[in-house]
Amino acid sequence: MTATQRIVRERRQYNKWAASQTLEDYALRYTADKARRWTAFRIGNTAFGAIAFLACEAIGGGLTLQFGFLNAVSAIVLVCAVMFLIGLPINHYAARYGLDIDLLTRGAGFGYMGSTITSLIYASFTFILFAIEATIMSAALAMAFGIPLWLAHIISALGVIPIALYGISFINKMQIATQPIWLLLQFSPVIYLLLAQPEIFREWTDYRGAHGSGGLDPLLFAAAASTLLSLLPQIGEQADYLRFLPDRRRTSARAWWAAMVGAGPGWVFMGGAKLVLGSLLAWWAIDSGLTALQAEQPTEMFRLAFGQMLGSPMAAVVLTALFVVVCQLKINVTNAYAGSIAWSNFFSRLTHAHPGRVVWLVFNVLLALLLMEIGIFAVITSILVLYANFAVGWIGALTADLVINKPLRLSPPSIEFKRAHLYDINPV
Repeated sequence: MTATQRIVRERRQYNKWAASQTLEDYALRYTADKARRWTAFRIGNTAFGAIAFLACEAIGGGLTLQFGFLNAVSAIVLVCAVMFLIGLPINHYAARYGLDIDLLTRGAGFGYMGSTITSLIYASFTFILFAIEATIMSAALAMAFGIPLWLAHIISALGVIPIALYGISFINKMQIATQPIWLLLQFSPVIYLLLAQPEIFREWTDYRGAHGSGGLDPLLFAAAASTLLSLLPQIGEQADYLRFLPDRRRTSARAWWAAMVGAGPGWVFMGGAKLVLGSLLAWWAIDSGLTALQAEQPTEMFRLAFGQMLGSPMAAVVLTALFVVVCQLKINVTNAYAGSIAWSNFFSRLTHAHPGRVVWLVFNVLLALLLMEIGIFAVITSILVLYANFAVGWIGALTADLVINKPLRLSPPSIEFKRAHLYDINPV
């Protein structure tokens, strides 16, 4: 005799959440055609909004203060070019077949269990970057409202959950609403400096840094480049959005390619500009009398810039807080969303169960909050250099399969991601 299972109301409600594709956003499988209903512009705009993160300014500023202008900017140019070339095939396949970075990895040479390991690497990237970005936001909240830093950390971390909860449907709306504010405040300091103090650009390009000699040093250049390569997995977050691009047959080729290239591998153009902007603002902060520790912090960079522009310390604090909160919400919604998908894939293979993307969304945010409370920002460079080794190994191998193995017919022409058709570990 078979016992009848009793499902309580709370469990039934939870099952509905876990089965809802509005909440799940196809976390464990390819993106169905019916879900790819937005225009190419709308999806491209959402993916472009993920580039708002101020860690670019922090990294660009930190590298310049350590290694000097020439070494830092040369590394930025080279690494951005490399990331564009690596990211182009990944985003093309993601947008064409409606696959996230995990399914691409699974079907492009890593096998079923191999992609489980890369899911862990990718999930780690999302919560490490989340912690770094939210720490920047916490500094702005503490400055503007005088609240303790630990409380600002909690607000910065937990505040993204309601937005990321409903997936790309709600993220679309948030990104398009905040885009004008971000872009206006992002580049107003550069416009101000060009008009009011053009002479500082020459002084900035002569800056040697703490360890530089003024010329191009191969060792310092390599050290800067290795740090920048930690940003390589950002292409995965772009792919997680671009998988929602409409089928190429249902939109114009020009719009599809513009969205895919511009908001996919093209993120490095905006990202590179922000890295260079961070270099400029960090040097300007040092030249204005701030300490090196303060000059590396985007909150202090932009407070100085807005203060010079407006001539009012109070207005500068308000504008800085607004700018930082907008930027960090835009990226951390993406980090939380991408992390929830990565954890869903990772744990579903280990446990053969899926409690729902929302569970892993909260899990990812709490991990980031833990890192924030123990002070991750103080060791940002060391963490990024270590992480870059894993990122390059994973993303580089994925791109090699797409651009070498497939044209040579060493692997299937399409992305084969179905579990029954894959080895656990790729024998090749």
